[in-house]
Amino acid sequence: MERRSVEAITETLHAGGMTWAEISANGLQVFIDGTAPSEAAAFRAVSRAGAIIDADRLVNRVEIRRRDATAPPRFSVDVLRTTTGLQVIGLVPTATGLDPINDAIMAIENVGEVTNLVEIADFPVPPTWVAALDYGLRALQELPRSKVTIYADRVEVQAISESAEQRARFLATLERGQPQGVTVVLDISAPRPVITPFTLRFTIDADGARFETCAADTLAARDRIIQAAAAAGAQGVLTCTIGLGVPSPQWGDAVVTAIGALAQLGQGTVAFSDADVTFIAAEGTGQDDFDRVIGELSAALPDVFSLDGVLPTPQVDSASASTGPARLIATLSEDGRLRLRGRLPEGPVGRSVEAYARALFGAARTDIATRAVADLPQGWSIRAMAGLQALSQVGEGTMTLEPETLRLEGRTGDAAVASEITRFLAGELGQAAAFDVAVRYDEALDPVAALPTPEQCVERIQEIQAEGKITFDPGSVEINESAGEVLDRIAEVLPDCQHVRMEISGHTDSQGREEMNLNLSQSRADAVLNGLLAREVLVSNLVAQGYGESQPLASNETEEGREQNRRIEFRLLVEASEETDQAPVLEGENATGDAAEVPAGARPRPRPASLSGAPEQEDEAP
Repeated sequence: MERRSVEAITETLHAGGMTWAEISANGLQVFIDGTAPSEAAAFRAVSRAGAIIDADRLVNRVEIRRRDATAPPRFSVDVLRTTTGLQVIGLVPTATGLDPINDAIMAIENVGEVTNLVEIADFPVPPTWVAALDYGLRALQELPRSKVTIYADRVEVQAISESAEQRARFLATLERGQPQGVTVVLDISAPRPVITPFTLRFTIDADGARFETCAADTLAARDRIIQAAAAAGAQGVLTCTIGLGVPSPQWGDAVVTAIGALAQLGQGTVAFSDADVTFIAAEGTGQDDFDRVIGELSAALPDVFSLDGVLPTPQVDSASASTGPARLIATLSEDGRLRLRGRLPEGPVGRSVEAYARALFGAARTDIATRAVADLPQGWSIRAMAGLQALSQVGEGTMTLEPETLRLEGRTGDAAVASEITRFLAGELGQAAAFDVAVRYDEALDPVAALPTPEQCVERIQEIQAEGKITFDPGSVEINESAGEVLDRIAEVLPDCQHVRMEISGHTDSQGREEMNLNLSQSRADAVLNGLLAREVLVSNLVAQGYGESQPLASNETEEGREQNRRIEFRLLVEASEETDQAPVLEGENATGDAAEVPAGARPRPRPASLSGAPEQEDEAP
């Protein structure tokens, strides 16, 4: 009976995968021993055995395997930063604690209300946790509207930028210094600009086919529009801004159809302003050809779009032909001076155009020698003022106003200006008005491209300090005459380096008490900063920091070493994750310099003044 009971129960339990169970018997008692992996496994074993023999005969001596220590949790930090505050929640190791997170939050200016729900747990620190946390917190400080999720092996960054330029700068900054062994996911979006009115203007003339301004609502629509323009003869790199404000989802269909119709006609201009389409044929176009193309285009356009066809009539010379053609020419030189020649209406209307030119460009920089006549075409002064306003947006150029057309030629340092001028003129003069914008981008006029790089700023200040040191009288924090001359030269360089964040650091030797030296170095750094401010230098990109005797360059046992340690340095500031990168330090008093850091991010791109805004006023004196 013992043998049969043991065999039956053993066979049943092993068939169920419970090979850990050991069965034995002593008379009518059957013993079940062994170490079960869990309480549930032990219960199943006893239940199966109790189904074969009477449960009263079964003696349960099963032990439960003791579990290992609790597995460490997955540490993580979730941070949501908005313009009004910051929320952070997560679980971090006790060894790293909350200090890195709190320090990063404190370093953010105007952070707003902070909700901190981070907890700590006493478990081993994952190998890449510190690197991932440092990178994630750096991303948080860079991005004003963002969500950053940090794991030991992964950092996810979602953010919204204010422009495409800012998005590129964010990406350039965050793609540097990414920690090894950590997957970084960057999702930074730039909002599309709101274009109002939603405009497009495409021209085919003797100079070829080209966009004067182009807007699209989707990537697919942009690609189709560019393909249609290329098929119509446009060459080179064609661009079309993707923005919000489209009047119809069928914008792409309407534009492609209109460009195709213009290509059939051979020459002319097609202009879109929201849902209004103006088709302007070239002078000399046959009436039959014009009627055919306009009829086909009107039938092909989506219902929401309205079409206006314009066939110019040849100009007939008036009685004023004997006195020469009506023309107004405004020439803007590279130094901002305006030369205005040609014809203006008699009386207050003509004088208002001249006053408008002086207000736009400054009376001292405006040379006006116009002729007042009585028989100019209607709307001459309005077109003249619109042309002057458009001319004020370029670096240099010429505006030519004639009865048939207005032409603007010039150079600009902003690639978007030509499109903005086209939209402005279309809004002021009407889509049917004949005008031509031939404004080209010139990098030499670009205020951003012309700025020196951080490295060039370093080289310029190094050259100045190689010829003269910033020194102080013993125990003094006042800028003396020799130091003032050096600051005068540095002050001439810094206005071009406003995009470079720098630290003015003060250092002393070890003579005297440590606290006194720290205060002295801070006071001297502040004196340099205030000296630059007194020289009308904007110092928002500069900070002053004293280090006392804590960072010697040489031994303080000799007078020569102490002289090297008494110094002022200009350091480039960047994120902590890039501190290992080699870069120059701006030398101060006898400074040889430590490895400095390369500034993060691209320089901001200034925007031109609004074309529709009022002109800036300027004093009469030059």
